[in-house]
Amino acid sequence: MVGTKFTRRRFLTAASAWTAYLGLGNARGCTLLGRTSKLKSLHEPNVSPPRAPKVWPLPSVSPVPPKGVWAFRSRPDLRPAAVEVAKRAQDTALGYILVALKEGAGEHGPMIIDDLGHLVWFGKYTSARDFKVQRCRGQPVLTWWEGKVVAGHGVGEYVILDDSYREIARIRAGNGYQGDLHEFLITQQDTALLTAYEAVPMDLSVVGGSQYGAAWEGVVQEVDIETGEVLFEWHSLEHVGIEESYTKPPDDPAYPHDYFHINSIDVEPDGDLLISARNTWTVYKVGRKSGEVLWRLGGRKSDFEMGPGTRTAFQHDARRHDKGALSVFDNGAGPKVHNRSRAIVVGLDEEEMSATLLGEYAHPEKLISTSQGNAQLLPNGNVFVGWGSQPSISEFSYDGVLLLDGILPPDGESYRAFRFPWKGHPTDEPAVAVEKRPDKRVALYASWNGATEVSIWEVLAGPSASQLESLGSVPRDDFETAMLAQTSDLYLAVRAKDRFGEVLGTSAPVEL
Repeated sequence: MVGTKFTRRRFLTAASAWTAYLGLGNARGCTLLGRTSKLKSLHEPNVSPPRAPKVWPLPSVSPVPPKGVWAFRSRPDLRPAAVEVAKRAQDTALGYILVALKEGAGEHGPMIIDDLGHLVWFGKYTSARDFKVQRCRGQPVLTWWEGKVVAGHGVGEYVILDDSYREIARIRAGNGYQGDLHEFLITQQDTALLTAYEAVPMDLSVVGGSQYGAAWEGVVQEVDIETGEVLFEWHSLEHVGIEESYTKPPDDPAYPHDYFHINSIDVEPDGDLLISARNTWTVYKVGRKSGEVLWRLGGRKSDFEMGPGTRTAFQHDARRHDKGALSVFDNGAGPKVHNRSRAIVVGLDEEEMSATLLGEYAHPEKLISTSQGNAQLLPNGNVFVGWGSQPSISEFSYDGVLLLDGILPPDGESYRAFRFPWKGHPTDEPAVAVEKRPDKRVALYASWNGATEVSIWEVLAGPSASQLESLGSVPRDDFETAMLAQTSDLYLAVRAKDRFGEVLGTSAPVEL
């Protein structure tokens, strides 16, 4: 529940500030990588006006497919995992849900779904992490990390797609480092903040390790998106000692000690950086120019007096908001320290140097997430939570009421989960599959991966691919809409229309 000192007005102001922050950025470097502008359909027939309707909707598939994996007749190449929405209220925030599954049944990759768990878009990028909406050149884009995972951190690069799902940029870490999976944040200065890891040889005997050991240090880089130039670089070992860690060095000195484990970066209102380190249980404010640690929140050397409920353990995703508020996902485990994981909002008084719990959001089943996870404050005051190592996503009201409870397939994981508004305009064509039935009837299955504006599917039929007429239309139903048409013609196609009846795209004709 929400503390009495944190009013609804303050919470909404903080949430709106965070949303505005995510919306900032005019990344000049997000230029199209040799791609053309939005394509027109190659199969736009001359269509006669419709006659008496000869098209009827067919029942859609079950909202939870068998074995937790979607199967589409029109897109047999897509078999993403299905998310079951066990609880949905009417007061969820606007927008779609973004996850990137990396474990469990089905194909893995970035995925957009609606509040019913229905698929909106799926990208076949099996190693995606941190899938979210940001802004590039003033336009909304999809971003994620892509690569391989080594020793709990990433070795890869960052992908940016426009609203047509075309890749417009790939961002890499500089100075010989490999981009880590934990953070990729586009700033309002046309730069990207990202994380990296480096193994540094050092004497670990002071913390019970080998004299000839090594430690993973957390690296922060600010990179110019257009040029790739490194504008700022910060190394944890230069500012945070290994004695701050709550983890023990490994017994085998061949394995570096993950004493810090950087997992998020955010920008403070004054332009300095907010850095979360999982294994020191601390959130650090770091000078963006000097690199000096300006204060510590939590951990062994906290500069704040930590009020009841404000201390975290193995936390993730520290984000700063207006009016001194800070949100964080408190894992509370890895190993277990608290009896449940939670999302919290903390009020910071930087004059009195005190921290006060303003809001707390925990799953009714007392989920424990030993890794990953995030907390997103939404514009309407709701809080969206990705439970990391637990196969769940949730949305809570301002007052802590569970509004939406999504369940991933068994063993499914998404590093983070978000809710964002999104409009997708794919440049490929709609897909259609047809099946002959008795009595001159044909079943059609239409879909368009990522198209968010489709409201109507129109069936076209004719004696040739260039001579088609409209048989009728049905409302869009789920990712794949099933229809039944009565026709003796040899060629069939489908046409997608928006809610105003404007044509958005036409499939290639299919010969029966």
